[in-house]
Amino acid sequence: MVNWFSLSIPVAYLGVLVGSLVTFSYLYRRRKAAKAASLAPWFPTHLQRDIYLSLLHHDQTNPETGKPVQVPDSVIKTALLRRAMEDINRILQLRNAKQALATLLQRGSVGDDLWQRFLRAEKDLEAELEDVVREANALAPNWGQHIFQSANEMSANARLRTRVEEIQAKAEPEREWWNKRREVLRAEFMKELDQEAAASKKGAKGEKDEKETPTDKSHTPAVPAQTESVAGSTGSEEDGVWVEEGGPTSPQTQGTTPASGGGGGGGGGGKKKRKGKK
Repeated sequence: MVNWFSLSIPVAYLGVLVGSLVTFSYLYRRRKAAKAASLAPWFPTHLQRDIYLSLLHHDQTNPETGKPVQVPDSVIKTALLRRAMEDINRILQLRNAKQALATLLQRGSVGDDLWQRFLRAEKDLEAELEDVVREANALAPNWGQHIFQSANEMSANARLRTRVEEIQAKAEPEREWWNKRREVLRAEFMKELDQEAAASKKGAKGEKDEKETPTDKSHTPAVPAQTESVAGSTGSEEDGVWVEEGGPTSPQTQGTTPASGGGGGGGGGGKKKRKGKK
């Protein structure tokens, strides 16, 4: 006879074990889902998507005619392009951050919560891209294949314009800084030139003073000796003047004493006297 009581004990144990495992799995998944839902989103609110949905489901009516106001298709397409541009920017951000975040997670520098936020952002972005493709095909046939290419070009153009505006905004402060720097450099350069000119002038003046100052007595000109020699030669020349006495007589003397004039003239002609200077 089978003892059901003895068999019920293992069956009850297995039931309790399986039930506890199922309960634990349910609670764990629920807690994990609640924790993932409580995590802050990786990106802020998608404003362009909200604008597009608002224009697409626009249900206002004209108070005069009572008919619903239709939004032009060009406006809806433009809003969808703006939405695709924002998706392109988010794709670039995730692509640039994924490798660095994975490296930090392997090193233990960041927690698992941040990685879960990143994975959740990737899933949301994939769903967003699929939704954009469906909306583009609904607005125009086969537009979903080219919408992201157009959005990428528009995004690159917007980034380029933003960069140009940043450079232009920095141009005026940098120009002012460079003008001030140029004035400072010019003042320093002129100061150096003045110092070099003053030093060269001082050196030239010192050399001139050294040339004008006598260094040896033998080079002194003997001006007084030359003066005395000139004075002596002048005196000797004056002392060497000869005066002849008994020169030609007057006519009266020749007439009264012709005889004696001949003898006296001969005798006087032979005598000469040297006249000295007193």
